[in-house]
Amino acid sequence: MKNILKVNRGKVDDGFNLLFRLAGILTVLILFGIFLMLLINGLLAFRDISLREFLISPIWSPGAYESPHYGILTLVVSSLMVTFLAMLIAVPISIGAAAYLAEFAPRRVEKILKPAIEMLAAVPSVTIGFLGIVLVGPFLSWLFGISHGLNALNGAILLAVMALPTIISIAEDAIYAVPNTFKEASYALGANKWETLVRVVLPASASGIIAAIMLGMGRVIGETMAVLMATGNAAAMPNSIFDPVQPLTATIAIEMGEVPYDTPHYYALFALGVILFLITLIINLIADKITTQWQVR
Repeated sequence: MKNILKVNRGKVDDGFNLLFRLAGILTVLILFGIFLMLLINGLLAFRDISLREFLISPIWSPGAYESPHYGILTLVVSSLMVTFLAMLIAVPISIGAAAYLAEFAPRRVEKILKPAIEMLAAVPSVTIGFLGIVLVGPFLSWLFGISHGLNALNGAILLAVMALPTIISIAEDAIYAVPNTFKEASYALGANKWETLVRVVLPASASGIIAAIMLGMGRVIGETMAVLMATGNAAAMPNSIFDPVQPLTATIAIEMGEVPYDTPHYYALFALGVILFLITLIINLIADKITTQWQVR
C-alpha cells in the first residue's frame, strides 16, 4: 500500500512539474510572439522611412500632406522625462511608507493603511487621468502661474501615484525579510530604531527595494491613459517640466485607431512599439543585474 502511495505521489509530482514547465514555456512563447509581431511589422516601416531620420530626428508629423516626418527623438525624450520625474516623486514616498509600515506603524494603523495602499492599485488609470485634468492641472496652473497644467509635471505626478502601490508593497516585503538578528545586533551595540533602520535594515533589504523601484518604473513607462489625458499631447521637444509632451504610449494610443492600414505611418507605430518594448526590457535587465550584485554583496 505504501509503495502504491509513493508511486501515485511521484506521478502527481511529475504531472505538476510538467504543468508548471509548460506554463513557463508558454509565457516565454507568448512574449516572444508579441515581440516578433511588433518587429516584423515595424521593419516594414523602413521601406519608406530612413532609419537615421527615425532614430535621431526630433520631428514627428506623419500626417503632414507634403513632407511627413517620422522622427521619434522627441517622443522618447518625453517618455523618459515623465518616467524619471515620476520616479523622483514616487521613490522617496514609497520607501518612507514601506519603512513606516514595516518598522514603526502600530498594528491597528497598519491594518488600515496597507489595504488602502493596495486598493490604490485598483483605481482605473482613466480615473486618475480625469483627476489630473480637473484637479492637478488647475492646481499646477495656479501654483506656478502657467497658462494650463497639462504638462510633463502633471503626468509625472499621476504616474507617481500609480507606481506607489507596487513599490510600497514589494519594498515592505523586502524590509520584513531582514532577519531580526540583524536588528538585535544593532540594538545591542547601542543604536536606536532610526539608526538601525538607516544603517542596517535598508542596506540589508537594498536588493528588494531596487527591484521594487525597477518594477515601479516598468509600470510607469508602459502607462497609457493617464499620460494621454494629462500631458497635453504636444509632439514637440520639451524645454522644461511645464511644457506639454507626448510620450510613446500616448502616440500609439492616439494614432493607431485612425491611421490607414498598410501605410508608412501604420508600420511606424509598430516600430514605436518595438522601441518601447526594448526600453522596458533594458530596464528589467538592469534591475536584474543590480539585484544580483546586491545579493552577492
